[in-house]
Amino acid sequence: MIRKFEENDAKEVADLISTTMRITNIKDYSLEYIENDIKALTPEYLIERMSWTNGYVYCYNNKIVGCGFIGSYWGKEDESSLYTIFVLPDFQGKGIGRKIVKTLEKDDYFLRAKRVEIPASITACPFYIKMGYDYKNGISEPDNERLIRLEKFR
Repeated sequence: MIRKFEENDAKEVADLISTTMRITNIKDYSLEYIENDIKALTPEYLIERMSWTNGYVYCYNNKIVGCGFIGSYWGKEDESSLYTIFVLPDFQGKGIGRKIVKTLEKDDYFLRAKRVEIPASITACPFYIKMGYDYKNGISEPDNERLIRLEKFR
């Protein structure tokens, strides 16, 4: 079941993100890099993010096992961005990530946009390419934040 992110989900979603990053992203990032990201993705930050994004959670047996957010790209009305899409490692490869992205692509932020960008981790890049996103400006190498910028035009 997918539903809107609620304030009381913040702790569980922050834990989901930290678990996923430590297990799944460790093959592409140093532990130091991961821990610095985790420090920023606190429950409080996720609650604050609600003021400028729409968030969704995927639940299985009353447990949140996936999440994703969409919002305006730097305040633009015709561009949006997908953020913080994570699925717990034990649930990866079961179509949950695809369902989350498809849900985000039905959101008003997506539907109003001509272009949608994803600041993708190296780890998640192949998944987003399968979902129809492509390298922004043809650049397939990570930037100074160690992210690969992907985009989709509507």
